[in-house]
Amino acid sequence: MGIKLKKLNEFEWEIPKTRNMNVPGRIFASTKLLESISHDRTLEQLKNMASMPGIYKYSIALPDAHQGYGFCIGGVVALDSKTGGLSPGGVGYDINCGVRLIKTNLVYEDVAPRIKEIINKIYEFIPAGLGSEGRLRRLSRDEIDNVLNLGVKWALEKGYATKKDLKHTEDEGQLKADASLVSEKAKSRGAKQLGSLGAGNHFMEVQKVEKVFDEKTAKAFGLKLNQIVLMIHTGSRGLGHQICSDYLRQMERTFPYLIKSLPDRELIYAPASTELCDKYFLAMNAAANFAWNNRQLILYWARQAFEKIFPDSELEQVYDICHNIAKKEKHKIDGETREVFLHRKGATRAFPAGRKEVPETYKNYGHPVLLPGSMGTASYVLVGTNEGLKKTFGSTAHGAGRVLSRHAAVNKARGEDVQKQLNKDNIVLKAHSWRVVAEEAPFAYKDIDEVALVSEKTGIARRVVRMVPLGVIKG
Repeated sequence: MGIKLKKLNEFEWEIPKTRNMNVPGRIFASTKLLESISHDRTLEQLKNMASMPGIYKYSIALPDAHQGYGFCIGGVVALDSKTGGLSPGGVGYDINCGVRLIKTNLVYEDVAPRIKEIINKIYEFIPAGLGSEGRLRRLSRDEIDNVLNLGVKWALEKGYATKKDLKHTEDEGQLKADASLVSEKAKSRGAKQLGSLGAGNHFMEVQKVEKVFDEKTAKAFGLKLNQIVLMIHTGSRGLGHQICSDYLRQMERTFPYLIKSLPDRELIYAPASTELCDKYFLAMNAAANFAWNNRQLILYWARQAFEKIFPDSELEQVYDICHNIAKKEKHKIDGETREVFLHRKGATRAFPAGRKEVPETYKNYGHPVLLPGSMGTASYVLVGTNEGLKKTFGSTAHGAGRVLSRHAAVNKARGEDVQKQLNKDNIVLKAHSWRVVAEEAPFAYKDIDEVALVSEKTGIARRVVRMVPLGVIKG
């Protein structure tokens, strides 16, 4: 589809508003990234997103943007909390898919000689793979409701978390939720999967801090050169997927007239202040609470695994942040403070110093922004900026972003060949499926260094440290 773009500057582009759009579309990308973004339906989806009711400023595609369901992945939209609404397509199926970063008291020289040993031990402790089940006994219905309603406070009560873990989790790991609005099918799927990594692009990595860009902020985050860190990337598993499916169908049945008014039925939404909008919001939050507990349990078992190999190891959470969520947030727009449903789909909140949502520990710096790379490539920690608040409602990329579909990636390489290349790069890989290894090969993704650099060049986030993997666990 030929969509004309207006170049605003070296890294910002605009789809001018047409009669079917309520606002323009805005793309944050280098020429190199824009080329890959233009290969699928991303720009068409960005244009469609701009037709949503109550939308402010423009629809946004971030440097890692690619085609998704309804909204592009790497997409951001702010809809007025009274005249807009909530769209599951603007959140995604894996509600609160997110990233957790853990710092250790170990350095590269401690871990490098035993990297294969620690990766094997983590793999032994943490269930991974499609349909994988957690190590917990199957939770009772009352217990799963507590997980959904209490968030990480449930893990704290059970001894799986520390108070510091909660303080260093977005929203302290709990959003207002109502487990009664989650279907029995969703609960059944979640009850057996809590504490599991899953498949797809989800992973756990042992990394070392390879480069520091901002010494002062890195120190505030407790990060330093050559330090060993862990990164966990997973979400709400089958429970979140089921909630998204359930509410998409309900919205299609309840608001058929809206489908006719939209350029794409996948944009279906529940108008603000309707009963279904309120229900979806609370059910989505329940899935977010589940995802935080999921990553918390993985951290709990990772600590145990490390203690088996390194008895004096200390693992302390730096931050946990989601990148598939819609939040009620207040932003200054055209000189006025407005409350919006801020949809971030494959997009990470990037708030600067001073925002009330920033944990006290990081109040003078902004919270850590976690940007995972693709398998075998670097990952980044960034920090939010005031410029980003103005340009992207305090949002930046969530990773490298795909350039090849999973099917295309499988046709291009075998999983065993990808492993051989990782081994040549001195990266240990432990995977549940060769197909997933092929699907998630580094060549299937955009250049993470370019994505991080463009985030900085556009002013929407600032690089703090770059990490490189020593060992990777895939589902």
